[in-house]
This record gives sequence, C-alpha cells and structure tokens, in this order.
Amino acid sequence: MRNILITVMMLIVVAFLFTSIVNDGSTGLRRNISTHGSKANSDITALTP
Repeated sequence: MRNILITVMMLIVVAFLFTSIVNDGSTGLRRNISTHGSKANSDITALTP
C-alpha cells in the first residue's frame, strides 16, 4: 500500500513539474522553442542565393 501511495505522489509531482516548466503559457519551454523556431524559419526564408 505504501509503494502505491509513493508512486501516485511521484506521478502527481511529475505532472505538476511538466505543466509548470513545459506548458507554462508565455514563458514555458514549448513557447520558447516555438518562438526560436519561427525566427529561424524567417531567417532561412530571408536568405537570398
């Protein structure tokens, strides 16, 4: 029973960390990757041969 409780609590902590680090709206990791990817795409598109 104790092992199940610890496992459930660890899963809750992991879910909380994921939402606070990766999916944190305007400051999250996902937003930063999207912003930098868009900038890289526009820089590549702006290159002229």
